[in-house]
Amino acid sequence: MICFRDFALRRGERLLLSNVDLALHAGWRVGVVGRNGTGKSSLFAALMGQLEPDKGDLDLPGKARIAWVAQETPHLPDPALDFVMSGDAALHAAVKAEREAMAREDWEAVAEAHHRLAELNGYDADARAARLMHGLGFPTATHGKPVADFSGGWRVRLNVARALMTPSDLLLLDEPTNHLDLDAVVWLEDWLKRYDGTLLVISHDREFLDNVTTHILHLHEGTAKLYAGNYTAFERQRAEHLRQQQVAFEKEQAERAHLQSFIDRFKAKASKARQAQSRMKRLAKLAGTEAVRVERGVSITLPEPLKLPNTLLRLSHADCGYRSHLGDATILRDVKFGLEAGDRIGLLGVNGAGKSTLVKTLVGELPLLAGERVAHPDLRIGYFAQHTVDTLVPGTSPIDHLRELAPAGNTQDFRNFLGQWQFPGDRAFEAIDTFSGGEKARLALALLAWNKPNLLLLDEPTNHLDLEMREALAEALSDFDGAIVMVSHDRHLIGLVSDTYWRVHDGVVEPFDGDLDDYAAWLRSRPAGEGGQQKAAEIAAPAKAPAPAPRKAATRPNPVKLQQAETRVARLEEKLAECEARLADPATYGDAGAVADLGRQQMQLRGELEAAEAELLALYDAA
Repeated sequence: MICFRDFALRRGERLLLSNVDLALHAGWRVGVVGRNGTGKSSLFAALMGQLEPDKGDLDLPGKARIAWVAQETPHLPDPALDFVMSGDAALHAAVKAEREAMAREDWEAVAEAHHRLAELNGYDADARAARLMHGLGFPTATHGKPVADFSGGWRVRLNVARALMTPSDLLLLDEPTNHLDLDAVVWLEDWLKRYDGTLLVISHDREFLDNVTTHILHLHEGTAKLYAGNYTAFERQRAEHLRQQQVAFEKEQAERAHLQSFIDRFKAKASKARQAQSRMKRLAKLAGTEAVRVERGVSITLPEPLKLPNTLLRLSHADCGYRSHLGDATILRDVKFGLEAGDRIGLLGVNGAGKSTLVKTLVGELPLLAGERVAHPDLRIGYFAQHTVDTLVPGTSPIDHLRELAPAGNTQDFRNFLGQWQFPGDRAFEAIDTFSGGEKARLALALLAWNKPNLLLLDEPTNHLDLEMREALAEALSDFDGAIVMVSHDRHLIGLVSDTYWRVHDGVVEPFDGDLDDYAAWLRSRPAGEGGQQKAAEIAAPAKAPAPAPRKAATRPNPVKLQQAETRVARLEEKLAECEARLADPATYGDAGAVADLGRQQMQLRGELEAAEAELLALYDAA
C-alpha cells in the first residue's frame, strides 16, 4: 500500500499539492490526470525519491521495487536486446557472466552462472526481452542493432521495454503511448492489464486510460482526489460531484439569507433576542460550501479555407519512397489515393510501414519515384509532422513566428489570433524556450492554421497535448470544411474525426473495412506483426535511406511448414533445458571432459534454436 498523509509538495516557490490524504492499494492501476502544471510529474519524482515532500509523509512498502521509464537513452554501442535485458540488473549480470565464462571455457564459473540463472528463473531472459521488443514494434532483425543506431522515437520505445523488463512492485509510466503506433498501444494495454504490481500512469490518451485503469487520481488546484473506475467513470462521477456541490452551495446560500433576514429583523427585539442569538450561532456554523468555479474551457477554431475546390489532390499509380546516391528505395507501390473536400481519412498501420512516407508524398516533400501526383491550383496544405515542434526557433516568440509567415501582418491581428490559441496578452511575446512541450505543439498547430489551408495532413499531432487540448482539437477538426488525413495513436481523436480508414502495410495502401474497434480486434487476432523487413529498415538511424520493400500479397502461412517449425523450436527448447539442467548440477563437474562437451552442446543448441526461431518468425511475417 502507498500512503499519503497530509502530503504537500512544492516546486520552487510554487505549491503544487497540499493536504493530500489517500491510500493506493497493491494491484491497482491508477491513471494520474490533470492539466499541465498541476504536479503529475513532480508526484512521480516524489515516489522515485527524487523530491522530498514539503510537508507530511509519503509511505512506500520497505522492500517495494520501483520501475520507471528513463527520460534519456545513452548513446550506447550495446545491442538493443542487451539494453532491454539490462532492465533486470541481476539477471543481466548473470547472463553476461555466463557468456564470458563460456568464452574462456571456465567451467567452474559456468556452473556458478548457471546456478545463479536457475535462482533467478533466468533461462528465458533473452526470449522475454525479445517478446517485449516485438510487442513494442521492433522486428527481430533490429534486436542486435546498437542502441546508438536508433532514432529518438525508437529509443523511447527501448526505454519503455527496459522498464517493463525490470522486476517491480510499482511501475511508473509517464506518457508511455507517445511515440507508439496504434499497434504497439494495443499490445501495451494488454501487457499492463496482466501486470500484477501497482501501476501509476500519466496519460492524455483517454481511450488508453479507459482500457487500462481501475482508478483515476485527479490533480486539480492543489488537491488530489481519487476516483474508482476508468476515465469515463471519473468524468461521470466528477460531473455529479460538481452538480451536488453547486446544489449544496445554493441551498446554503438560501439558508444564510433566511437566517440573516431573521437576525436583521429581530435582533433588537427583546422578545426575539434568544431566537436571534440561536440563528446567529447557526449562521456561524454553516459549512461554507464553495460555489463551483466555472473552469475556463480550452477552445480553438480553425479558420475557413480561402478556397475549397471539390477535388484537391490525387495520386495515380504512384511509387513512393526515397532517392539517394545509392539508388531509389521504394516504400509504397502503385498507390491510388484521391482527396476531395470534406474527406476525413485516418491512416492505420505499424510505424515503419510507410504512413509518414505517404503523408510526405501527399505534401510534395518527397518526389514520386513513379506515377503521377495531381494537385488543384488552389490547393493549400496545412502539414503537421512529428518533427514540426522541433522546427520552432529558440529565442523567438509566437509573434515572431507569425511575422515570419506574414511580414506585412498587423501586430494586433497576430495578438488576436494567438489569443484564440491560448497565448493571451504577454504570452504572445515570450520566448518559446520556456514553453512546455504541449504549448509548443499548440503553437505549431496555430502556425499551421494561420495560412487557412483546405487540406490538413496531420502526423501524430497530439504528442504533448493534454486531454482538454485534444478535445478542443477534435472539435475544431470536426467543424473543419476541408479535407483531413491523419496519423495518430490517439484512438479517441482519430475516431471522432475520421469517417474512413486506410491501412498501410507491406508496400500497399488500401481501404480498411471497419472502425477502430475492428482494427484493434484484428491486431489481437493476427499471429504476428507484418511488414517486418521494411519496418526494420526504417527503424535504424534516419540518415540511412530505407531499404526497398517488395510488394507482397497477404497470404496465410503454410500450415504444414508452420507446424514443423513450431515443433522444431519446442524440441530444441526442451533439449537446451535438459543440457542446462545438467550444467546446473554440481555432480556434473566431477568430469571435466563431460562439462566441456556439455558447454559445446549448449552453444550449438542455442545457435540452432536461434535459427529455428528466426525461421518461425519469418513464416509468421509472411502472413
